[in-house]
Amino acid sequence: MVTEEEWEEAQKRQHRLRFLSGVAGMVILGGVSLPAIALGTAITDGGIVRYLVSAGLLIGFVFPSMLGMIFVANKQQADADGKVRQLNHDLSDAIVTADREAAQRKVQARRQQFESRLANALDMAEGEPEVIDVIERSLQAVIPDSPAELLLADNSHAHLLRMASVSSTGEPPACDVDSPDRCPAARRAQVQRFSDSDDLDACPKLRNRAQGRLSATCVPVSIMGRTVGVIHATGAPQEDIADNAVEDLETLAKLAGARIGLLRVMAETQLQAATDSLTGLFNRRTFEEKVSAVRRETDCFSVAMVDLDHFKILNDTYGHETGDRSLVLFAQMLKDSFRLQDLCCRYGGEEFAIAFPSCTAVQARNALDAFRSRLSAAITVAGLPAFTVSAGIVDFKIHETLPNALARADAALYQAKQGGRDQVVVHDGDGDAISEAEIQFEANEVSRTLAAASDVRRQMR
Repeated sequence: MVTEEEWEEAQKRQHRLRFLSGVAGMVILGGVSLPAIALGTAITDGGIVRYLVSAGLLIGFVFPSMLGMIFVANKQQADADGKVRQLNHDLSDAIVTADREAAQRKVQARRQQFESRLANALDMAEGEPEVIDVIERSLQAVIPDSPAELLLADNSHAHLLRMASVSSTGEPPACDVDSPDRCPAARRAQVQRFSDSDDLDACPKLRNRAQGRLSATCVPVSIMGRTVGVIHATGAPQEDIADNAVEDLETLAKLAGARIGLLRVMAETQLQAATDSLTGLFNRRTFEEKVSAVRRETDCFSVAMVDLDHFKILNDTYGHETGDRSLVLFAQMLKDSFRLQDLCCRYGGEEFAIAFPSCTAVQARNALDAFRSRLSAAITVAGLPAFTVSAGIVDFKIHETLPNALARADAALYQAKQGGRDQVVVHDGDGDAISEAEIQFEANEVSRTLAAASDVRRQMR
């Protein structure tokens, strides 16, 4: 490579050579003219012959010097021309390199912009459905002409589920891989590109699809360092997705996986903070928060305190493991037996609290009686030692606090315990038990009201 200093130095040498050549020519010409004339006069008789001989001698003396100066000048010119050619070559290489670097910077800038906008969009997504929406829009932007889908493992990490899908034709790629362990991209944790599904080394899951022969690109998705899914895109045979698009898909897989992992950790942490670790029911603090929120939406509300009878004896007789299994079964039956809006809480030990929005204490009592029957059958099926439950129920008073209502329900529960256990006691606002006749009367009134409403609906039809 020729530097600017070397080129300037070559130009200076060439200028000096031209100046010195002129000076040397005049000096040589002046120095040999007199000897040539004198010698010509000496060896001739005179006349015109003398001048011709002198001229020939002068040429003979000057010619070697001129040849030498011409040789030096040509060499210097060749050197300068070589440096010019080298400069042109270097300049051409520099232009090509600059263009290539400019293109790379442009691609890098576009990728950084995509990554920044994607990260911002994912950061604003508050749940997995919103993250999936961002993923679908990103797939449409990165590979608008290629059908693509996102497959993610379920909570067991044993099955892949289609979470997102985009296609200009409306038909997803429809990869039938059903487990991360059976997907080459997920198993190898690296991008897999297949130019033709009929190739010998193509993924077996690409063959025999309704679309026929195709190409495919599979980008693994990792959550918390574990590969749990894949972005799967397809195209025509031998039409591979461009390298920059594949890099964008890798960016999408990385950022989307990180966001989904964070949301799942946050959800799991919130769930652990809100629920009892053994039964999965709400803990006391969360129960109080949920009840406070629901009470603002309805005036009709009842609460119950439920307790497993003789639970200490069950623990002492059969061991704590059997006791824990009994609690877990009881909690599962609570979840399965009541409405979605009913709130169940492990209040402490073997004692549970249940809130029934838009439900009177008498209605809740009927639901608890039915629950006790189902619980007895579930205990038999589970092979656990038989146990019963007692419950106390009250209606919320207007402007009453939850602790006060639970205290009244606990008093009703205590009466059920004192009355022989394995029963449900309902207290009125004064703390007195409601008789069976009153309970039956209200149940009949509710039945008549429902029947009348049904008749009205039939007449309106």
